[in-house]
Amino acid sequence: MKKIRYNAPVVLTFVLISLAVLMLDRATTGWTTRKLFCVYRAPLTDPLSYLRLFGHVLGHAGFEHYIGNMTLILVLGPILEEKYGSSSLLAAILVTALASGVIHCLIAPSTALLGASGIVFMCIMMASLAGMQEGTIPLTMILVAVIYIGGEVLAGLTQHDGISHLTHIIGGLCGTGIGWMLPKGGRTSH
Repeated sequence: MKKIRYNAPVVLTFVLISLAVLMLDRATTGWTTRKLFCVYRAPLTDPLSYLRLFGHVLGHAGFEHYIGNMTLILVLGPILEEKYGSSSLLAAILVTALASGVIHCLIAPSTALLGASGIVFMCIMMASLAGMQEGTIPLTMILVAVIYIGGEVLAGLTQHDGISHLTHIIGGLCGTGIGWMLPKGGRTSH
């Protein structure tokens, strides 16, 4: 008999914590998300500001938002966790969350940001680099960058749809940089 295995601990924990945050949002009529799981410019003397710089990737505006992000994370994340290891993937998530949180506060101080779409774009770009060999640039990475990041630049310039295209771009850039720096030979330690 086959057993169910918690095969990608960082990815699965991220997905489950995000679901718990969404349920908590519903139970508190949005209070917990506003106070803890979305990022916006606040005084640096507010200790929650630092938590929000990372925690905003766990908050979502609703189930549709959550499902859209988590579906892609569940598809790409386990592959990345297997290739690079849990600790490297967790570090990539934290770096991307911090970068997108800080840049959002600097560029869009009057709005709040929440959701894992920056993490999704990080995963997309890291996955496009997963097969990279020394001395080569994968054509798939170039095409993914043109299609996804180029599309986000275009959308950011032409659409006003309430989506943070800048966060997608930041996530993609983080994923490209991190994917480029990680060892290419296979799995690293957890």
